[in-house]
Amino acid sequence: MSRDDGAGAGSILLAFLLGAVSGAAVALLYAPQSGRETREFLNDKANEARTRAAEAAAKGRDALNQGRETLTTAIERGREAYQTARTRDNA
Repeated sequence: MSRDDGAGAGSILLAFLLGAVSGAAVALLYAPQSGRETREFLNDKANEARTRAAEAAAKGRDALNQGRETLTTAIERGREAYQTARTRDNA
């Protein structure tokens, strides 16, 4: 029997994204707009993408920091519980 480790999912997603980008590029090349209008459109879209990427990075940093704080708190509570149990056993 074959095993699917999910390695193909990344390849499929990459192929889909490359196809979408290629399709968008071809659509822009054949669009009935002047070069200046097309450049402005591309510039606007690039700025939007840059803004979204910055927002996503900020959310990722926030989630990472929150996870780090949660983990630190859990470790501290675990140490306290260990010390309490150890003190109780020695008494």
